[in-house]
This record gives sequence, C-alpha cells and structure tokens, in this order.
Amino acid sequence: MTFYRDRTVLITGASSGIGADMARLAGAAGARVILAARSLDALARVAADVERGGGTAHVVGADLQADGGAARLAEAVADETVDVLVNNAGFGVLAPFVDAPADDADAMVALNVAALTTLTRALLPPMVARQRGGVLNVASVAAFAPVPRFAVYAATKAYVVSFTEALSDELRGTGVHATVLCPGPVPTGFGARAGVGERFFSGGLPSEAVARAGLEALAAGRRRVVPGWSNCVQVAASQVAPTGVALRVARAIMGKA
Repeated sequence: MTFYRDRTVLITGASSGIGADMARLAGAAGARVILAARSLDALARVAADVERGGGTAHVVGADLQADGGAARLAEAVADETVDVLVNNAGFGVLAPFVDAPADDADAMVALNVAALTTLTRALLPPMVARQRGGVLNVASVAAFAPVPRFAVYAATKAYVVSFTEALSDELRGTGVHATVLCPGPVPTGFGARAGVGERFFSGGLPSEAVARAGLEALAAGRRRVVPGWSNCVQVAASQVAPTGVALRVARAIMGKA
C-alpha cells in the first residue's frame, strides 16, 4: 500500500478492533500514525505494535462523545500535516428505541455522526489545498436498511454512507479521495458494548481483513467498499427489496443477536 508511505494518518477509535488493525497496517506501509481514543493504555499497546512493525506512532487521548471532543482533537493535531483521516470511532446499542437510555442514543449521534463531521470539516480543507490525501469513514451494512432494535445505530451509519458518497463526488479532480467502508458483523469489542451475543459474529470477517479492505479501497480511490461476498449480496438485496420486506429480514436477523 504505497499510498500510505511517508504520510500522516489519523485514526479514531484506534485502541482496538478495526481501528487498531488499520494502525498496524498503515504503519507497516510506512505511514506515521496518530492514534486517537479514550484509553491511553490501550493506545500505547497499539502504538508499540505499530513501531515493532516498522512504523511510527503518536498517541492522542480523545473523548469524541464529549461536547467539543472532536474540535479538541482537531486542535491537538493542528500542527500536524494530516494526509489521511480515518473516522473509525463509533458504537451501537441493541435495544428497542423506547427502552434504551436516552444518553446512549445521544452519544451514538454525537460520536457516529457529529464527531465524524466535525473532524472531516476541520482536516479536509488542508488536504484539498495540498491536492493530496483522503478520508476513510467507517459505516456498516446496517446503513442500507432500517434495523429494528438497532434503529439509531443504523440511522447514524446511513448518514455516514450518504455523507461520504456525496463528498466523494464533490472531491473529484482535487487529488483527495473519500471512501466509506461498510463491514458486516466483525468479532471485535463492538459486540460487548452493543449487547450483541458472540454467535451473531460467527462467520464474520476478521477485523484485519476488513481494515485492509478499507485502506486499499481508499488508496484506489473507490467510493464504497463492502468486504465479503455475503455482505455485498445483503447490501444489494436491501437496496431493491420493499421496505416492509427489508424490515422483516432485519428484525429476524437482530432477533438472533
């Protein structure tokens, strides 16, 4: 992945899962990686992995759910020449909307939507001015249909897909790319926080494979990537199925989670 050589890559949610694997892969490709998340201890472990793999890593503590958290992260890296922004931080909660704590819904919107938008707004203009760089936003296959018991999460990821694909079109000819990564179930720490059982992730792609797919898609200038053939089939089917059918299928799937 020569696209990342000698470039500075900022990755949010880099303390575990897909974000941590992206950090390791980008570092191995020759990038200087800035790792952002709340857990400094976990970030330090990932940074050590990056450096053992031949890369360079810098850790920044950031709580992107907090008011002003994204703006503070943008300010913390203001002296850096960030060539690639990876908006990976996000979470979901499996529960009927009326039963889930209001704080959870607010936090999902703050992290999955508002923080992603704020960071992109802060870091994209300098990339365009330099005529090089990219933004990789992590969404989900859940973005392509309404998902009962996952309503807010799916809606936030639908925003990420729509926002990124429109941005990709706006950036044509600038030398900067925007790509949205739409994974299916990936066995990471996401499930524990979401309240999703382990069997839901059975057969899911490893997080490293998903991370690699996202980084390679951005490097190739692709607008969207859905790793895994079964996930591609699911997305294609959800886009042509009547809403009532999509709802029944989603309800059945999440009933097994």
